[in-house]
Amino acid sequence: MKFSDFISKDAIRPRLEATDKESVIREMATALMEAGEIAEENFDSIVQAIMKREELGSTGIGRGVAVPHTKHPTVNKLCGAVAVSENGVEFESLDGEKVHLLFLLVSPPDRPGDHLRALENISRQLRDDSFCRFLKQSSTAEDIWQLLEEADNNQFGN
Repeated sequence: MKFSDFISKDAIRPRLEATDKESVIREMATALMEAGEIAEENFDSIVQAIMKREELGSTGIGRGVAVPHTKHPTVNKLCGAVAVSENGVEFESLDGEKVHLLFLLVSPPDRPGDHLRALENISRQLRDDSFCRFLKQSSTAEDIWQLLEEADNNQFGN
C-alpha cells in the first residue's frame, strides 16, 4: 500500500498549531473533515475514538513520530492526514521524546487489512532517517506530497 492510497492531499498540515495531544488530533481530524474525508456530524465521535485508542497506549512510536489511528463505522474507506510540528508535541511517546511527524488514520472496521498495511507502510518509511529529515524540513503541503510520492516510488533506502 502506498501513501497515495490513503493520505488526502488536502489534509496535509505542514505547520501544526496545536501543542498538546488532543488538540493535535482535533486539528488533524479537522483537516480530514475539510478535505471531505470525514463528515462534520461524525467529527466528535471520531476524535473520541482516537483518544480512546490513545488510552490503551500512546501511538507515539518513538524517534519523533506518532500515528494516532482508529477504526470507525462512519467511514467507508481508509483515509489519512499528515502533519509536521516544528516545536514538537508531548505525546507520551515510548521514548519520552516530543513528536514532530504525525500520521492520522481513520479506517472502516470491516477493512482491517487496509488499516494494517497503511500502518506498515508508515512505519517502514519512517525508519528511513533521510525521509524523516526531509519531512521535518518540508514547509508546504506540496513539498510533503512530493516527498510521499517519492517514498511511494521507492526513492528512499527502504
